[in-house]
Amino acid sequence: MHWVKPHLVAEEAIGERTPAGQIRHASFVALRSDKPARAIGRERAAQPAEIEAAAPVQRPAKASAPGGPKLTHPDRVIDRSTGLRKRDLARYYDSVAEFLLPHLKGRPVALVRVPGGVESPLFFQKHGASIPGVRELDAQLWPGHEPLLEVPNAQALRGAAQMNVIEFHTWNAPVSHLHKPDRMVFDLDPGEGVAWPAVREAAELTRTLLQELGLQSWLKTSGGKGLHLVVPIAPRWSYEVVKGFAQAAVEHLARTIPSRFVAKTGAANRVGKVFVDYLRNGQGATTAAAFSARARPGLGVSMPVAWDDLGSLKGGAQWNIATAREHLSFESADPWAGFFGTKQTLTAALSVLKPG
Repeated sequence: MHWVKPHLVAEEAIGERTPAGQIRHASFVALRSDKPARAIGRERAAQPAEIEAAAPVQRPAKASAPGGPKLTHPDRVIDRSTGLRKRDLARYYDSVAEFLLPHLKGRPVALVRVPGGVESPLFFQKHGASIPGVRELDAQLWPGHEPLLEVPNAQALRGAAQMNVIEFHTWNAPVSHLHKPDRMVFDLDPGEGVAWPAVREAAELTRTLLQELGLQSWLKTSGGKGLHLVVPIAPRWSYEVVKGFAQAAVEHLARTIPSRFVAKTGAANRVGKVFVDYLRNGQGATTAAAFSARARPGLGVSMPVAWDDLGSLKGGAQWNIATAREHLSFESADPWAGFFGTKQTLTAALSVLKPG
């Protein structure tokens, strides 16, 4: 704990105070120069009689919440294991919109909707713009299929939260070149009996293989049991080539270190081992976006992490919607700096690991 002497005054928007008086879901609004720091204290809610005396005629409240449609049933619990509510999810997405939207804008999205909470059945929505703010893309982008969807702005995020969307999954290619992916994803999925240190080790080993092939990768928690490695690439190759290369890399890992890795799907095949899921790289396949919450008990978040911090990670769901924003507020540097500007070539790597 570091005590500081207050000099600056900042205006903050907060969600609520806990019974112990602590602030939840605070977000920075602006610095204030109209009041000295010594004049600031805890505000007291006005009593009904005081409000009536000050303003006998009350104006009706606005029907819309900031940033999007009104949130209905905000106190409905969506995760019994934590007690987190629908409004907690909406506030989380409001607070991380600036971080999440660069991963969503201009990219087809699949939405995981869970009307009854994370313990109830869920469904994927890939088509049909029935959510306020969510945009339907041109049907000609993918002939023979219904129009795909895009989440273009913060209003769409709020609309999605109102319609019980918990997860945002994105394609590996943007709308501008839909059939040529600009990234690869390696999803490390630990089987039964795999301890967390072995998952961290698997991530480092996968990263090392990619480095030997001349490829940088960026790390994030999955929000569930595992980790994701994301490799930005130049959009020059088809899905078939990119998926084939990812499969060849995973099969190489499984052949070289069979005690740690498996390249076959199915729970029975991965007992005591890590399955590196390369199937995320097929056309139409999606992966949970960075900063997306996950529709499972705990409401974990897929959080970008610096490689230097891999050793300190305690699990794939280390942060959830109640703790992720606070974690971000203490980040001194962007762990994914350079990700969006990196376009790596697969030419040399393909000559070493030939798909098929």
